[in-house]
Amino acid sequence: MAGHSQFKNIMHRKGAQDAKRAKLFTKIAREITTAAKISDDPSSNPRLRAAIALGRANNMPNDNINRAIKKGTGGEGDTDYVEMRYEGYGPGGVAVIVEALTDNRNRTAAEVRAAFSKHGGSLGETNSVSFMFDRVGQLIYPVKAADADAMFEAALEAGAENVETSEETHEVTCSQEDFAAVRDALEEKFGAAQQAGLVWRPQNTTPVDEEKAASLLKLIDVLEDNDDVQSVAANFEISDDVMEKLTAA
Repeated sequence: MAGHSQFKNIMHRKGAQDAKRAKLFTKIAREITTAAKISDDPSSNPRLRAAIALGRANNMPNDNINRAIKKGTGGEGDTDYVEMRYEGYGPGGVAVIVEALTDNRNRTAAEVRAAFSKHGGSLGETNSVSFMFDRVGQLIYPVKAADADAMFEAALEAGAENVETSEETHEVTCSQEDFAAVRDALEEKFGAAQQAGLVWRPQNTTPVDEEKAASLLKLIDVLEDNDDVQSVAANFEISDDVMEKLTAA
């Protein structure tokens, strides 16, 4: 477990309880609203298309999706979300990047800072840890979208750098510059991805022991539970043995 990419931790727990689902819908709705400000036409707006696909992959009702689009185009409400990035260190010296969409910068900054302080971390300045990460394109398809060989070949031909297939998904990564071309080529062949966007990938990982891991995972959980936070990336590495202990606790 080397870190977190957009929505991943929340998606893995999406059926746990209604409250978690509602929070996930809130986050996706904000992304849809922000993307719709560019254009309300998904065919010409890849960010909106990706956000809608993410909503549908998580069984978000069409009414919610349409309402979020209208909000972004000025048809409902006047909330303006601003994209913010926070960087700092978690327990064990782990580098953490938090991306948010907020209608109140002061509130979000205070809540993010408090989460770091309470759980053994410290919030730093912008660019204080992002140099330890690469900004890459990522597309996630359900494993049923194609067999592993077909996905690998299509992704390689489209210009992707890597494909990792698990029991549930195909995770395709590419350079930031090639993201649009890879996304368009794979969409044409396999349809819209469950997730598609730019993510922070750590260049190296920092091992953490059981004590630090417990605090770190709590920090990430608190951050991801915040409605304003869209994604959390971190360069930690936790051994399977430690993860099993923490999961069983």
